[in-house]
Amino acid sequence: MMMVNGFTVRESQEGIKLIKDFFEKKLSEKLNLTRVSAPLFVKANTGLNDNLSGVEKAVTFQMRKYGENLEIVQSLAKWKRMALKTYEFEVGQGLYTDMNAIRPDEYVDNIHSIYVDQWDWERVIDKSDRNEEFLKCIVNKIFECLKETEVYINEIYPTRLNDKLPEKITFITSQELEDRYPDKSTKEREHLACIEYGAVFISKIGGKLNSGEKHDDRSPDYDDWELNGDILVWDEAIGSSLELSSMGIRVSEEVLDKQLKLANAEDRRHLSYHKALLEGELPYTIGGGIGQSRLCMFFLEAKHIGQVQSSIWPDEEIRRTENDGIFLL
Repeated sequence: MMMVNGFTVRESQEGIKLIKDFFEKKLSEKLNLTRVSAPLFVKANTGLNDNLSGVEKAVTFQMRKYGENLEIVQSLAKWKRMALKTYEFEVGQGLYTDMNAIRPDEYVDNIHSIYVDQWDWERVIDKSDRNEEFLKCIVNKIFECLKETEVYINEIYPTRLNDKLPEKITFITSQELEDRYPDKSTKEREHLACIEYGAVFISKIGGKLNSGEKHDDRSPDYDDWELNGDILVWDEAIGSSLELSSMGIRVSEEVLDKQLKLANAEDRRHLSYHKALLEGELPYTIGGGIGQSRLCMFFLEAKHIGQVQSSIWPDEEIRRTENDGIFLL
């Protein structure tokens, strides 16, 4: 019988639904979010698609009868901000949606897939909320959702699942990590921080560190590099750190202007989204994405993301997992 960490494949599917339904409900309650429908693709010439680190190429196709060039979304970081304005959300209100994406440039392994499924969320804030204290407040609310989800699913499967999360999340900047582990790579620093604390929020990602290197790349036109970060946990099942969420306070007009210059991406200024933002037509927001499959993988203690999502895997990955006794959906 095919098993996923002591669960039959059918049992694991039931567990996945329980986790997703519970976490989604808690997230919407704690952040005051309304579920909305979201696009699978956007027009290529609008600038609405997420450029991620700036080098990944979106999957493109054409509406053949109309000559429109379209792109499969890579995330909805920009679309959500436009939607908050269009749907007339007020300060303190927000939206979330199921986001499905294809990222063909991804190298696949036990935590990476070319198929991405996440909760994309965005909330309107006042300009005065654009500070670290407010960012940390929202991170703590999301961590509360994680903790409550762990309690919920562990009570349903008390003999199969363990408590994994610490009582609180630890905040640390990318520069503090570099200062602490100057001879380590970015991933090694994340790994060591998660071993020590169990769950961390690594902030200030995108700009250059004192070494001249970046902790990680971030597109210059959605997160403020001084007010963003990633939520990572220590995943004992895979013996590694695991990123569950990337999020941040979004760029203001001034910050967008600055980051476009730093990234040598000033050609984006003519795109409709960037024009609207630079002219002050969009609300100030905070938002992010939370990986659905990664969340399920972590809470069900799976050893491969392919045990909780159906995707396409190279032959060598299939052979490797078969040798390790892992069944991929």
